[in-house]
Amino acid sequence: MGEDGLVRRAATRMRLIRASLPRPERVPSRGLAVPETDDVWMRRALRLAARGRGKTSPNPMVGCVLVKDGALVGSGWHRRAGEPHAEVLALRSAGDAARGSTAYVTLEPCAHHGRTPPCATALIEAGVSRVVAAMEDPDPRTAGRGMAALEAAGISTRVGVLEPEARRLNEQYILHRTTGRPFVTYKAGMSLDGRTAAADGSSQWITSPEARRDAHRLRAQSDAICAGVGTVLADDPRLTVRGVAGSRPPLRVVVDSTARTPVAAQVLSDGAPTAIFTAAGDSEPAVAALKEAGIEVVCMPGEPGTVDLKEMLRILGDRGLVSLLLEGGATLAGSFARNGLIDRYVFYLAPKLLGASGAGALNGWTAESLAGAAGLVISEVKRIGPDLRVTAYPVREAS
Repeated sequence: MGEDGLVRRAATRMRLIRASLPRPERVPSRGLAVPETDDVWMRRALRLAARGRGKTSPNPMVGCVLVKDGALVGSGWHRRAGEPHAEVLALRSAGDAARGSTAYVTLEPCAHHGRTPPCATALIEAGVSRVVAAMEDPDPRTAGRGMAALEAAGISTRVGVLEPEARRLNEQYILHRTTGRPFVTYKAGMSLDGRTAAADGSSQWITSPEARRDAHRLRAQSDAICAGVGTVLADDPRLTVRGVAGSRPPLRVVVDSTARTPVAAQVLSDGAPTAIFTAAGDSEPAVAALKEAGIEVVCMPGEPGTVDLKEMLRILGDRGLVSLLLEGGATLAGSFARNGLIDRYVFYLAPKLLGASGAGALNGWTAESLAGAAGLVISEVKRIGPDLRVTAYPVREAS
């Protein structure tokens, strides 16, 4: 037999061997029984939950999938505060198939009456047989009560599946519920050598249009945007969300210890919500002028000329604001950093060099030695147009 014949014979044998092997099943989106693990289904629920980013505050992002006999029978995610929760939407989509199913939820089902009835009760009434939650809800109104109610009803439970991923997804909600203050993200655009402005003070635009569009998505995902009066006077920013469909206007917060913000400033002139936090007294003429113009002015007690940032964040947290994006003002950012009030850093690095005479990202705070440097853990580096977006957390948060 020639070489070609041997090749054909070997190929025929391989086809026969392959035909005798069991064919792998394709994973369907719905309806067919396929063996899956808790991790796989929870990952699907986490992907659903992330669809609510920037829309659910002050509620968390939550996803839920219902699985029966290895098949997906229902799914849902919390779309907006005040609307049905993920579990309710999943139960609706499953209908009668929910009975006897396993519910995979990215956060412990709520056990309290808020804008909507308790989800734990809905799962019990639907007859699910098992509930798997990624993490316990830190909200003291639920905090273990949801799972306890399910167990009391004879439902099997498990908590902690993909918990690190679930905690990162809802890091802002968790911090607000455990500390009472908003989660603070400091965003800055800078040159590759860490300068936010040139020697002449010019800063527009260091980063690319792509980076600026991405920054607007950050704004859209925030409950409040904060800047110092120095930035307002130098750049006259609007601090609004632009180019992001369906976004709601965040509260604009101006830290202005002496009430120098002009009534004609853009941050005050378009009707979007704005609050000025100041150390000036109610009787000051500048404060009176702002209030007469219909601007909210919060006069803070404490040292003259200094706004108590911790107290400001407490006030914002009491209003239900879960996240705050800190923009503009190296001095203000330095004060936040010095007081341990920055929970995440997002830096856009442009491929430019501005040298030693340019402005830095943090003023008023200095590490005297390498031993005193503030440690960060970089969680992501991503290319945005020609720039790099670096996301990092203080070591205290990363731990």
